[in-house]
Amino acid sequence: MIYPVILSGGSGTRLWPVSRALYPKQLLPMLSDKTMLQETALRFPESARFGPTSVICNAEHRFAVAEQLQSAGIKPSAIMLEPVGRNSAPAAAVAALHVQSVDPEGLVLLLASDHRIERPDVFRAAVETGALAARAGQMVTFGITPDRPETGYGYIRRNGALDGMESCYAIEGFVEKPDLETAETYLASGDYYWNSGTFLFRATDFLAELKRLAPDILKAAEAALDKGHSDLDFRRLDADAFSTAPSISIDYAVMEKTALGAVVPLDAGWSDVGS
Repeated sequence: MIYPVILSGGSGTRLWPVSRALYPKQLLPMLSDKTMLQETALRFPESARFGPTSVICNAEHRFAVAEQLQSAGIKPSAIMLEPVGRNSAPAAAVAALHVQSVDPEGLVLLLASDHRIERPDVFRAAVETGALAARAGQMVTFGITPDRPETGYGYIRRNGALDGMESCYAIEGFVEKPDLETAETYLASGDYYWNSGTFLFRATDFLAELKRLAPDILKAAEAALDKGHSDLDFRRLDADAFSTAPSISIDYAVMEKTALGAVVPLDAGWSDVGS
């Protein structure tokens, strides 16, 4: 089973004044009559292939998140509350620990709450492709096929195709935001993708890599869950334990260091709605 986990920790610093601290853009109907959080959750409805969705969010947004999921007809597996923002790697660790507790063989589909996807059916097909690699132990990310020499996104350079897996490539490396001339060479080569910030991996495999590459993050996430407590429909992470985790992205903590990285090309009308 694939378990979507939505990271909804945005603080509303972009797109101000429409997006604000108490109502960041993922909680607003930016692109349709549904909020961006609702659109994200509805892309992967619970089925024989996909388990129930979970959300990790800012504690101050808990009631808005719960209400929006309910009004969209979504019954979440969990709504886990971050007492303080620590970037995506600690949140990913919490997501993997939660999914492992539900299903020891489960795959985690880590989703941003504020991305635009024009063709969700294409996105789901790419996830199915990535699931084959994830079940084989790969840490999968989804690379957006670039249509312009964009300087505002980081890039992923692909290597050769994985054995027996069409449209899934080993990762050669991650590249920071380039200047225009460099971005033009990336576009011309055909070997580079925009880094979408979407990930797919077996929970146990990710936790094993985290233990090897960033054990302090894993230790903090485990303690935050163990010492946390339930509050109505929410799971509050322990503040003292979670605060000990370094503030670092999943890219820097794991994906740029692991030898198990893989990228699946995605051309689904993606946009990181931020400007």
